[in-house]
Amino acid sequence: MATFEQGLLLGVLIGEGHFGGDGKQPQVTVRMHTRHAGLFSTLLDLCPGSKLYGPYEHGGRSYYQWMVRGKVLREQLVPQLDALPLQSIDDHVYERYMEMKQRYHL
Repeated sequence: MATFEQGLLLGVLIGEGHFGGDGKQPQVTVRMHTRHAGLFSTLLDLCPGSKLYGPYEHGGRSYYQWMVRGKVLREQLVPQLDALPLQSIDDHVYERYMEMKQRYHL
């Protein structure tokens, strides 16, 4: 992944990402308005095997949800994020990311 693409992915995850899981498996989720469809297309290209769900309509809001789980999370996204300076950029997001990794033994 090129430097620009790494920065784009990291920026989106810092601003909009959720690091968690369903109790059985970890997941990284980004939920944003449908007007960001082009960005979601880019995220799918940057992280092959990730999934895009929606569009959903709820409470007058229209949104997509991008998710990374399973093998794609463990073998692609986590190594990429571990190689980036997340901790020096945003302590709060880094803590959430590390909590997900610890909880799910990544």
